[in-house]
Amino acid sequence: MTKIICTTLLVEKSPQALPLGAACVASAIKHYQGTEKECEVKLISFSREDEEIQTLQSDEQKADFIATRLIKEKPQIVCMSVFVWNRTIFELCAERLHKQGVIIIAGGPEITAHPDIFENSFDYTVSGEGEIKVPRIIESILYNKPYTPQDFPQSLDLKNIPSPYLDGTIDPTEFGGALWELARGCPFKCSYCYESKGEKTVRLFSEERIDKELDFFARKKVPQVFVLDPTYNANKQRALALLKKIARITPDTFYYFEARAEFIDYEMAKAFTKIPCALQIGLQSSDENVLRKVNRPFNKKQFVKNIGILNQAGVTFGLDLIYGLPGETFASFREGINFAVGLYPNNLEIFCLSVLPGTDLFDRAQELNLTFEQTPPYNIIKTDKFSPEDKKKASTLAQACSYFYNDGRAVPWFMTICHSLKTKPAAFFEQFYDYAGKNKITLDCCEHKIIEENQIKFITSLYKQRQLDRYIKAAADIIRFNGAISRKTATGISEKIRLTYPPEYIDSQYSLDLDFFVKNVRPKPCEIKI
Repeated sequence: MTKIICTTLLVEKSPQALPLGAACVASAIKHYQGTEKECEVKLISFSREDEEIQTLQSDEQKADFIATRLIKEKPQIVCMSVFVWNRTIFELCAERLHKQGVIIIAGGPEITAHPDIFENSFDYTVSGEGEIKVPRIIESILYNKPYTPQDFPQSLDLKNIPSPYLDGTIDPTEFGGALWELARGCPFKCSYCYESKGEKTVRLFSEERIDKELDFFARKKVPQVFVLDPTYNANKQRALALLKKIARITPDTFYYFEARAEFIDYEMAKAFTKIPCALQIGLQSSDENVLRKVNRPFNKKQFVKNIGILNQAGVTFGLDLIYGLPGETFASFREGINFAVGLYPNNLEIFCLSVLPGTDLFDRAQELNLTFEQTPPYNIIKTDKFSPEDKKKASTLAQACSYFYNDGRAVPWFMTICHSLKTKPAAFFEQFYDYAGKNKITLDCCEHKIIEENQIKFITSLYKQRQLDRYIKAAADIIRFNGAISRKTATGISEKIRLTYPPEYIDSQYSLDLDFFVKNVRPKPCEIKI
């Protein structure tokens, strides 16, 4: 038997970073008629968060560790799934494996983007989908059976692709959840995305396969599922029908969807409320001219209206922003933060633009005046309107927002505090970043109780600076009350908190206006159990 290992190095070990690509290839090899009886296939994944790997300082040491682990399995062939974050390590790892006579087949986004530059690193490179190409290459290696480009269809028929969940290649319980492919392709061609140069089509996995995987998630009691459709709600009727199935078959599983705001309506919002779920919506910028440069349609008025529908229905959602986009200035980026937070997202994720090889943005970088790193992660360095100094300032805003707003679970009260201070969100985050530096607050701490106390201390300092001391106790009560509820929801653990004001008023519309609250609600100190 020929021993084949499919492997990858993940950013982290979590449902969001499950080795699905490598698993799909492993599953395809197992089911390929030309090799299925001759090959023993094993999936081995590594993570940057693995205890052994975290202790290693250099990429060379990490490559040595991975190579040693793989060599112990005595493989003849290793298939590597190569991404921005593991490219260098896998190139070094391949050197070690070659010395042991191991044949390396490499695929993944980095290979697809520019396969030619990896000719000296790997024996074979595979661009695009690997489920047909990799097994055919292995057949060629084993039986000296040449292949031609005609052996590889440009677009796979997804009906013929085996499921790595259903055949036991990967167990989602090891990762605390699953990534779920319902389709491949995207109807949009945003310039910064790998889909920007592909066909503007969406291919669907069969309803039969989806039903079987859903039943599998139910049997396994999978706690959370990340749906990989880049625009889940693009096909309204299909999206609604699947939400009904999810509600019936896996009512206790939490789902994460990527959605487009322009396809939200009352019926869709109501359907999302029937299951435990959260949506992540790509805003990227609030400047229509900026988004036009990256081929992303945007109607601000419609966006605001449809996000309002989500808020009215009570759907949990987050928004994404990117800094360093062509045409974006630091001022317009700050306005994007103000716009986004004003829509009350549950979280706001802020990313630096990566000019990824293989994207339309990469091809047009010179035309768009983009200067970016030539090695992974290909982050923007500067544009004609966004200086290196602007990038540093944007990074600090992203850190402050992540800590104070996202990790601090601030959505129920954040805009109330901003209104009472007459401060916009971007300015608030800038002030907090400065405060954190002066007070030696570590912004990578995620323990909510610690963050909560830092939130209260910072807001107290702002009120005192502006002689608004009358708001301090009410603001602290609102933060502690909502914080305790969020912790109870997350952990199931009850706790007691002390309040200055009656909880029934803190948990009411009165608390949305601090000035009205302190003028009309009498203090009544108490201790309550959440």
